[in-house]
Amino acid sequence: MIHADDAVVGRRGRRRRSVSEKLQIVQLTMEPGASVAEIARAHGVNANQVFKWRRVFERGQLSDGAAISTALLPVTVTADSEMKLGTTDAAADVQASSGGAIHIELPGRALVSMEGHVDAALARVVLESLRG
Repeated sequence: MIHADDAVVGRRGRRRRSVSEKLQIVQLTMEPGASVAEIARAHGVNANQVFKWRRVFERGQLSDGAAISTALLPVTVTADSEMKLGTTDAAADVQASSGGAIHIELPGRALVSMEGHVDAALARVVLESLRG
C-alpha cells in the first residue's frame, strides 16, 4: 500500500506521485469489484485524478520505463501453426502460407490479427507504427 508520507510534496503543497505509485493505484482499481472512490480515498488522491490516470494507462502512456525494457511477452503456439520442417511440396507451402494466423495483443493499446497470406512489408509497417 502507498502511504501519503511516501509521496514527494511539491512547492504548492501538492503530493507528487511517482509513475510506479500511479500504476499501483490504477492496478488496484482494475480488480473486479474495486471502487475507484474508495481506493482513491485510501491513498489520499482525488477520484477524478485516479480516473485520469486510468485513461492515460489505457492509452499506454502511463508506464514505468524500467518495467518496459525488461518485460517479457507471452507467446502461444497452437497446433494449427506447427509446420513440418523439410517439406518441399508446393501445395504444402501454399496451404501453410494461406492458413496461418498471427494475433498480437498490446494491452490497453492495440489488437492486431493477421490471417492468411500477409505481405511481410505491410506487416512490418503496421507493427512499427505501434512502437511509439
